[in-house]
Amino acid sequence: MKNLKTYSMFESVTELTPEQVQWLDKCARGTWELNPQTGLVDVKGGFTCSAQGLSDFKGVKFGVVWRNFNCSENRLTSLEGAPQQVDVDFHCDNNLLTSLVGSPQKVGGDFYCNINRLDSLKGAPQEVNGYFVCNNNHLISLDGAPQDVDGGFYCHNNSLTSLAGAPKRVGGTFVCEMNALTSLEGAPQVVSGYFNCDYNPVSRDTLKTIFAKMQKGTSYLAAVESIWSKIPQDDQVLLYADDFKWVTPEQSRGLVALRAYQDLRGML
Repeated sequence: MKNLKTYSMFESVTELTPEQVQWLDKCARGTWELNPQTGLVDVKGGFTCSAQGLSDFKGVKFGVVWRNFNCSENRLTSLEGAPQQVDVDFHCDNNLLTSLVGSPQKVGGDFYCNINRLDSLKGAPQEVNGYFVCNNNHLISLDGAPQDVDGGFYCHNNSLTSLAGAPKRVGGTFVCEMNALTSLEGAPQVVSGYFNCDYNPVSRDTLKTIFAKMQKGTSYLAAVESIWSKIPQDDQVLLYADDFKWVTPEQSRGLVALRAYQDLRGML
């Protein structure tokens, strides 16, 4: 056994079962111990329990993991019991997660939650020192995302119509292709790498032009207004919103009518 410890004097700590001990011994890449002050299992190394058909962590609750924690390719619907802190990478991709509540709040490396069933990022770690990867989910909002990401941010192949809730700063590439974007409201203020917005309803050229304006400190509305006359009509139809005060009443009626026609045609 690897550092099995029980502490009956602490009411908050229960003795680990033989099955739990065997599982911890099997999955720990280093040593582990039951912390008597927190009642949580700390791992001085990494922990890998991927592809085991898990629906939970066998009742074990983790505290600090000194290296990677990998629970990918299981059947997890919740992260209850997941580490509170992971010093390197955290992988929970390829599961059945509908929420990130329970995920570590501090990740020293990359955070992967791609290929799940998430519709928001509430509960996500707020400190990520590497990449944040949440592509291939059901996201309709980025609310809950960390606001400062040192590496790249990948949210492609979701159902986002805007970037509300996105990080304020991304130290690498920002990928939001293959969504339903008709607005860049909420886009990061700083992206140090490439901005990839391909395969959205609004054309790539229009979105990238708006984003380039925003990167110079211009608000989303001001950016759209500054290039409005140069935006193709098909994109104007998709971008138009009630707060576009520069659009004349006549043009507004025309855009709304065109959008209604396109929506009707799409239903046929």
